[in-house]
Amino acid sequence: MVNFYLLGIAFILMHEMDAIRCKEWRIFPGLAFLNDKAGLIAFIFLHIPLFYWILIETQTSNGQFRIGFDYFLIVHFILHLLFLMNKKNEFKDWISWTIISGAALCGLLDLTTKG
Repeated sequence: MVNFYLLGIAFILMHEMDAIRCKEWRIFPGLAFLNDKAGLIAFIFLHIPLFYWILIETQTSNGQFRIGFDYFLIVHFILHLLFLMNKKNEFKDWISWTIISGAALCGLLDLTTKG
C-alpha cells in the first residue's frame, strides 16, 4: 500500500529542488527584495532547519503534524495558483506542476484514506 504521507514529503522535497531552478525566492514574501545571489543563499539555508523539522516530526509526531502537513500540501498548491500570474514566477512547465500537483494530491489522499 502506498504511504501518501511519505510520498507527499518526497514530492515537496523535489519541489524545493525545482524551486531553486525556478528561483522561487523572487516571488517568496520576505525574500523577493533580495538580489539573486543573496536570495539563493537565504533560500537554501532556510530550508535546512525546515527539512530537519519535517524529518524529526515524521519520526516523533503523534499524528497532528501529519494532518497539518497534509493540509499544508493542499494550501501550497493553492498558493502556487495564486502566484501564477506573478511575472517573476517560473513555475510554468509540466515538471513543476506535476511535482506541485503530486504533493497536493498526496496530501488529499493521505487525509481521505486513513482509517
